[in-house]
Amino acid sequence: MNLRTARAMVVAMYAYMTEYRAELILWALANSLSFILMGVWHQASSRADVGITPDEVVRYFLAVFLVRQLTMCWVIWEFEPQVLKGGLSSQLLLPVDPVWKHLAGHAAERVARAPFVVMLIALFFVIYPQAWFVPALTTSILFLLVCLGAFLLRFIIQYTLAMGCFWTERMSSLESINFLLYLFCGGAIAPLEAFPPLAREIVLLTPWPYMLWLPARVLTGAVDIDVITRGVVVMLAWSVGFLVLNRILWRAGLRRYSSMGA
Repeated sequence: MNLRTARAMVVAMYAYMTEYRAELILWALANSLSFILMGVWHQASSRADVGITPDEVVRYFLAVFLVRQLTMCWVIWEFEPQVLKGGLSSQLLLPVDPVWKHLAGHAAERVARAPFVVMLIALFFVIYPQAWFVPALTTSILFLLVCLGAFLLRFIIQYTLAMGCFWTERMSSLESINFLLYLFCGGAIAPLEAFPPLAREIVLLTPWPYMLWLPARVLTGAVDIDVITRGVVVMLAWSVGFLVLNRILWRAGLRRYSSMGA
C-alpha cells in the first residue's frame, strides 16, 4: 500500500470517527482508572516504602493514563463480527489487506480523541500542580517511539488472537483474559517497582510490561538506557513471534473461511 492510499484511508476513518464525538469522550474517561489507583498508591507510598515516592506515583499514573490513550486497541471486536456475519468477504475484494483498514481506523481515532485527552491532562495539572513536569525533547521523542512499538505489539497480539474467530465464535472472551493480564502485569494496577523482585523479573519476560509500564517510565525519566534497550529487544522478539503466527493463522483461516461458502 502506497502513502496516497494510506492517507486516504486515514482521512476517511477520521471523518467516520468524528461522527461519534460523545463516544470518544466516554472512551477517554473509561481509562480514568489510573487516576483512581493513583490516589491509592499515593497514600500507600506516603506511609511506607513501596519502591516509588509519592511524587513519582502521581507522575507515573498520569503517564499510564496517557500511554493507555495512545495505545488503545480494539481490533478483535471489529474482526470477530466481520468473520461471523460474513462482512470480511467484502473486505477481501479490496486490493489491500484488511489489516490496513484497521490500522487506519486506530490512527484516525487517536487524532480525533486528542483534544479530549489534552483537556483531561490539563484538568489533572490544575488538581495536582505539584505533579507538573516538562520532559526533554529527546525524552518526548523516545517516549513516542516506545509508545508506537507498544501499540504495534498490542495490536499484533490482539489481531493474532482474532484469527481464532475462523474456528470459534467467542475469541473476544480470550481477549478479556489477555486484558486482565495487561492490567496486572503491565503496571496499570500497580507499578512494577512495587512487585517482589522475583515476580518482577518473571513479568519482565512477558510482553505486557512493555505495552504500559516501560513507556510510562520512559516519559517520567525513571529508567536508564539499559532497561530501555532490554525492553526494545523483548518487544521486538514478541512482535516478530506473534506476527509470524498471525500470518500462518491468517492463511489457514482464509482457507477455512472460503470453504464455508464466503
